[in-house]
This record gives sequence, C-alpha cells and structure tokens, in this order.
Amino acid sequence: MGDSKPMTTPMSTNTAFDADEDGEAVDQKEFRGMIGSLLYLTTTRPDIHFAVCLCACYQASPRTSHRQTVKRIFRYLKFTPELGFWYSSGSSLSLKGFSDADHTGCRIDRKSIFGTCQLLETSLVSWSSRKQANAASCCSQLLWIKATLNDFGLRFGRIPLLVDSTSGISIAKNPILHSRTKHIDARFHFLRDHYEKGDIDLFHVVTQNQLADIFTKPLAFSTFVRLRCELGTPARPNPAASPVPSSLLLLLLFTRPSAPRGPAERQPNPRPSSSSH
Repeated sequence: MGDSKPMTTPMSTNTAFDADEDGEAVDQKEFRGMIGSLLYLTTTRPDIHFAVCLCACYQASPRTSHRQTVKRIFRYLKFTPELGFWYSSGSSLSLKGFSDADHTGCRIDRKSIFGTCQLLETSLVSWSSRKQANAASCCSQLLWIKATLNDFGLRFGRIPLLVDSTSGISIAKNPILHSRTKHIDARFHFLRDHYEKGDIDLFHVVTQNQLADIFTKPLAFSTFVRLRCELGTPARPNPAASPVPSSLLLLLLFTRPSAPRGPAERQPNPRPSSSSH
C-alpha cells in the first residue's frame, strides 16, 4: 500500500456493493485483520465509519471486490493522515442530534440504513450507523448524554433533534394522527412520548444540511468533505481550536453506550447499556 494512489473518499458512489457470490474468495484471516484495524480507527475517524461497517458485514465470506473496497479505505487514510477530532475551546455546550435514513439502502435484504450523530455545539461526541433502526435510537442517546451532563451540573431544556422526515415529525407532534398509528409498535411512539414530556423538540432539516447523511451512504467528494468538516474533523487544524479536547468531551467519547447492532427488537431505553458504534 506504500506506493498506492491516494483516494479522496473512502467509498465510491458508483460501487454496487453486495455479497458478490460469484467473485473470487480471498483469505478470510487477512480480511478480518484489515477490518479489525479499521474498526479500531473509527473511534476517532467518523468519516470512515459507514464504509468500514459496511465492509465488516462480509467477513464470513470475503471476495476480491470486498478487499478492493477495504484497500480504498486505506488509500483514503493515506490521503488524509492529518484528520482527527478538534474541539473548539470557545464553543458552548448546547446539545443537539441528527438522524437520517437511506430507505432500503442495503442491497442484500433491502433494509433501511439509519445514521445518527450527537453534538455539543459543533463537537461530535457520539455517532452510529446501523440497519433498520429509527430516530428513537438517536433520542435515547441524547437522553443518556443529557443525564450524564446533569451529573456535571449542566441543565438543558428541550434538546433539538433534526430529521428530514416530515411524516415522522407529524406523527410525533400531531395528536390527531395518534389514533391512526395505534398498530405501530410501542418503540415508534418513543419520540412522541418524550416530545410531550418536553425532553426533545423535533425540527425538519433539508437533506443538504443533514449531518447524519455521511453515516448512511457513499457521498460525492464535495458533499463528503463539507459534512466531514461540519462534524468537527476539518482538513487542517483550526488555530482557534484547542489542541487538547476537554476532559468532559473525552469522557463522553470513550464511555458512551451503544445500542444493539442488529434491527431494533425492543423499546429504546433512555440509558442504553452499550456503545453506539
């Protein structure tokens, strides 16, 4: 990989990524080693989170096409060795979340891919990318972060949750629609309950400004770079930013819980028990 050509994005938008059952099989041990190294790196590089997790789905039966995609991620890392988290020393601690979905984005089982991220002002502290989840998982993560910050003496009102689904916002806010959605499982009313309690507030955001879009699908270079910078991983360090992240943000980053990796099978809990990515 030392002489390989650097890439500007971790994954091509033209890649038809699937099981490739007719492709040539590759060494499973080698492939798993590559994935393991990349998964460790996603702790501080959210820009490769989606691509790495997608490749990790094929560890049981890796093909040449899968290995080529993994190599592209390494080539992207070679192009961007200076990227990492930078937390501004002057930013306020205002909490907000983003939730997005790529409808039937998985080519194998046609399940939707959901991406979420939670920020303190402009500082990313938690993120996830998984199949067949929902905006309630983002809400539960926000509530856990809120409870953690309360222990530090910080108080919050309604936490803004930005989604690009107008139907989801309508169901949560409009009582008239509740009688028409009684057949929906209880976990889908999780957002409505916490909206009525005053814990969160739902806002519509246009797709162009949806930060969680980077966790749901491959993006074109210009869009990818813009969202990457807005998530707090700029191309070059900002002189106005603090060179050392605050201990509070590090605490949230390395001790945040995670939700189940598979399809959501139970009602979200305001205090999840495992890591979100």
